[in-house]
Amino acid sequence: MEMKTSQRVDISEVIGNSNFGGFQLGLCILCGLCLIMDGFDVQAMGYVAPAILKEWHVPNAQFGPVFGAGLFGILVGSLLFSMLADKIGRRPVLIAVTLCFSVLTFLTARAANVQQMLAIRFLAGTALGGIMPNAVALVGEYSPRKLRVTIMMIVGNGFTAGAAFGGFIAAWLIPRFGWRSVFYFGSAAPLIIAAIMIFALPESLQFLVLHRKHLEQAARWLKRIDPAASGDASQYFVEETKRKGVPWVHLFHEGRGVGTVLLWIINFMNLLNLYFLASWLPTVANQSGYGMGTSVLVGTMEQLAGMIGGFTLGWFVQRWGFVRVLTTCFALGCVNIALIGRPGLSLAMLFTVVFLAGFGVVGGQTAVNALSATYYPTDLRSTGIGAGLGIGRIGAIIGPVVGGVLMSRHLPSQKLFLVAAVPALISAIVMVAMHWVLSAQKQPVPKTAAA
Repeated sequence: MEMKTSQRVDISEVIGNSNFGGFQLGLCILCGLCLIMDGFDVQAMGYVAPAILKEWHVPNAQFGPVFGAGLFGILVGSLLFSMLADKIGRRPVLIAVTLCFSVLTFLTARAANVQQMLAIRFLAGTALGGIMPNAVALVGEYSPRKLRVTIMMIVGNGFTAGAAFGGFIAAWLIPRFGWRSVFYFGSAAPLIIAAIMIFALPESLQFLVLHRKHLEQAARWLKRIDPAASGDASQYFVEETKRKGVPWVHLFHEGRGVGTVLLWIINFMNLLNLYFLASWLPTVANQSGYGMGTSVLVGTMEQLAGMIGGFTLGWFVQRWGFVRVLTTCFALGCVNIALIGRPGLSLAMLFTVVFLAGFGVVGGQTAVNALSATYYPTDLRSTGIGAGLGIGRIGAIIGPVVGGVLMSRHLPSQKLFLVAAVPALISAIVMVAMHWVLSAQKQPVPKTAAA
């Protein structure tokens, strides 16, 4: 009598060929809410800084390191928690950093001086650094192939949305309840999100199968995505190899070295541009003769354009690929950043060029995160995204500092924004070079290597 054998099940193929259902939608909402609070918190300090300076009677220069401490913490957290997640899983890291972020944001509201604020914001930034790479990676690993890039970009755009809408929330809270209320709100929301994640957030199925952990739970989650999928978890597999050692080192193995370096350059240059514009656009507009309200709206236009870009660029990437879309984005950003400082620019034209610059730079960053998620395999995905963002955070720290130095030397606005356009030009050129890297990655892998 012939024995019946179970058929092996490629988890990645089942998910890739599935329809986008309620289970995946719930995961995307949870990860998106984490990113919204991430963006809200990163921008919150800028919104409350004037009130803090007035209450504590400290000069601007003394409070400057507080901004840098948060960004440096994000750099550390991006590298540390992304590698940890590739070792122990996305779910425990996301829950842990969200809980830590909630506690530290609450402590921010209790800070009594600059020294306390400096230490707390560094630790809070470290926790925040673990959210973006793991949320984007997890969303990508649960998304159908035909919608993967679009879904990752929409969810990743939660960060920009949180930064954009945070200003409206802070503007309502501060006059009524004081600056501390902004951080009380910012601590309560992630606490609720973390509590929901404990019960509702699944682990990456590819991670569980690759590491042969909790396969019974993996079978239950897979059934929620595709009810017709096999329930025999012993037959689950992924076409990847489990790697030992430090994940960061493996970013340069198996032909990934050139692509990793190029992604790091793009992240560095683009985040330098993004934070330069976010920090100095309102100030430059104000010094050009516009009122404070109008100047703030000029700065807000960058984030608003980035949010729109994050929601729409996925559609273009799905049809024309990352190289064409991102090269166009960075070229668009380069031209319009250069135009910002043009003398005699009308207010309508200023809003237009800032919008187009934000669309290319801020919207483009969402696509860069999605590109990193698709470039690296499962057990390097969080590390790859986190390392790129970590290197990018160095640019985020340098951008505002360089802008401040150039402005202190009374560099004319026209020359200032011509200099600022250079990183976007470099990003566009490097993105063209990624064409050959991605083309090589698509070459068929020999069966022996895949096994």
